[in-house]
Order: sequence, then structure tokens, then C-alpha cells
Amino acid sequence: MQTGRLDLESGDAIRLFVVGPLQTNCYAYVSGGACLVVDPGDEGDQIARALGDVEVKLVVATHGHGDHVGGVESLLGVHDAPFAIHAKDADRARHAGETSEAGLPVGANAPTADRLLGEGDVLEVGSARFEVLEVPGHTPGGICLVGRGSATGVCFVGDTLFPGRHGRTDLSGGDEGQILSSLRTMAERIAPDTVLLCGHGPATTMERELATNPFLSVR
Repeated sequence: MQTGRLDLESGDAIRLFVVGPLQTNCYAYVSGGACLVVDPGDEGDQIARALGDVEVKLVVATHGHGDHVGGVESLLGVHDAPFAIHAKDADRARHAGETSEAGLPVGANAPTADRLLGEGDVLEVGSARFEVLEVPGHTPGGICLVGRGSATGVCFVGDTLFPGRHGRTDLSGGDEGQILSSLRTMAERIAPDTVLLCGHGPATTMERELATNPFLSVR
């Protein structure tokens, strides 16, 4: 497991754990001694140990693929916290460990969600808030988590957007038309100076994607 850390001007911090065979980015947003965990796709036990100094308030998945939820069960076996996912991907997550369209092991099935998310829902940790933005296309229940409060300027985008491109739409539940519509929504709703934290690989910014990503256009 690779790790990293980003300290924000607000005093909050984002811890990064790169996990599993597909090198998924799992994030822990830490504020006020508590944290929100995003996309523990594998190595949940190791993530849990690394977060032993903070209270895990909530575990949330940006979508239901196994490389993003495969570590949820083992993480929650250590930290007693609720699990949240969009309603349209809840069943996908519960069966995520049974098959892999990519032909790779993806960990365990996710547990039944404690909270089903939808457009406009707000998740809170410490002085940070995250607004749920529905971005279907990679999967029917894909979401972004747009930072507010002390998290203003960051957004977790899962596998919807990567630098210069968008996420896959050729897997079950994917839809090219939907993801292009979701990208237009992101361009309209997310401030240009926002740091976009992707599900795999490096981060980017909305400003950079508006300038260089051929799929990200409001025209």
C-alpha cells in the first residue's frame, strides 16, 4: 500500500492510500480529529490501522465497482462507522466481489449500505461538508463529493473524470451519453480552482480540465 498526504490551508488534511491490483486511490479526509473515508477498494485492514489515530465517522463509495468497495467490510470490522453509497449502485456494491469484468480480484462484497445517497445530500466531518453531485455514466450511481466549509476547493470524482479523459463506459451499467452529460454538469457546478481527486492516478484541477480535456465542454 502506497501512502501520501495533502495538508490544506484550512487545517484539514487528506490522506491517500493506493490499494489493490488496479491501484485505486482511497482517501481519508481528516477534520477535527475525525475522518470521512472515500473508496476503500482493498487492504481495508491496513487502512484501518493507518487511521488508528482518528475517528472514522463515515465510509462512502463514489460508485459500486469492486476496486472501490472491496475493502469496506474489513475496514468496518475495525472502525464501527456507517457505509454510504448512491441508491443506484448499492446492489452493485453488495455483489462487487463476485465477478470482475476486468478479470482481476477485487476483494470482498461490500456490506449493505447504512445510508443511500442522492443528489444534494450533504456529508459532514469536523468543519468540512461534502455535497453529493450525481454523475452517472461510469455506473448508474456514480457520484462526486464537492467540498464545502473547510473542504472548499476539493472534490472527490471517483472514476468519472481523469486528467484529459473520462472514465470507462464499456462496463456493465456504463453509458457514454450519460457520462458526457455528467461532465457538462461538473463543468457548470464545480469551481475552476477546485482540486479534483480521481479514483486512480494523479489529481487535476477543474481549470486544467476545462482548458485541456476534450470531453469537458459546456458548449
